[in-house]
Amino acid sequence: MYENLPKRIVCLTEETTETLYSIGADELIVGITQFVKRPKRAKKEKPIVSRYIDAKIDKILELEPDLILAWSDLQADICAELIKAGQNVMCFNHRTIADTLKFIEQLGAIVGRYEDSLEFANSIRVQLEKAREIGANRKHKPKVYFEEWDDPIITGITWVSELIELCGGTDVYSDLSFKFHAKDRILDSPDRVLERDSDIMLASWCGKKFKKDVVLNRNGWENLTFVKDDEIHELPSEIILQPGPAALTDGLHLLMDIFDKWESKQK
Repeated sequence: MYENLPKRIVCLTEETTETLYSIGADELIVGITQFVKRPKRAKKEKPIVSRYIDAKIDKILELEPDLILAWSDLQADICAELIKAGQNVMCFNHRTIADTLKFIEQLGAIVGRYEDSLEFANSIRVQLEKAREIGANRKHKPKVYFEEWDDPIITGITWVSELIELCGGTDVYSDLSFKFHAKDRILDSPDRVLERDSDIMLASWCGKKFKKDVVLNRNGWENLTFVKDDEIHELPSEIILQPGPAALTDGLHLLMDIFDKWESKQK
């Protein structure tokens, strides 16, 4: 019944690797991206064959995979090259919380671990619902500004915006969260942030080290509430910027903790 399921998988993204480990299918993985940090043992156990927008095609072919997993248009060129080389490639494109949970279940079904993936996804749903209930009942809901990149400033990524709202915050750039491409979520000037004063700033500069001084030295930003109240928080990119289990578990808990502490200070 299961003899035709994939047995040798290359994961070009973090969330596919973490999901396969989480549902007990890590033995199928034969190659990963260098950006994988979850679980920590993955880099010790699996060969690195790619970064994010480039890959070692020859190395991947040497591994003789029967399935290669990718994510989004950002990896379209890699996918195209691998397809031209005769490889089976599946590129997911999920960006919402709901679609991320669907992705977990779909991946489980593809590798013959649907029941495990359903159990895993449902365990995440329980955490999300608990956070949603607490968030809905907050007496004080923080206005939140999230920064994905610093120059140019990019904000509004879909699943982060949804998590902010679910945890009881208000994403001040939720109107940009439905924009598919990062280029469509660029603010034309740092002054735009001044127009939407926020209680909390969350920052994750896509793998680049966050520098608080850069934020503090932006013209006029000393007048922002999150600067005056020292409510600037860095979120690890490997947690919040991958649309997978990390964001919906550890990312969720990070946001809840930040919002809880902020709310405890309000009168």
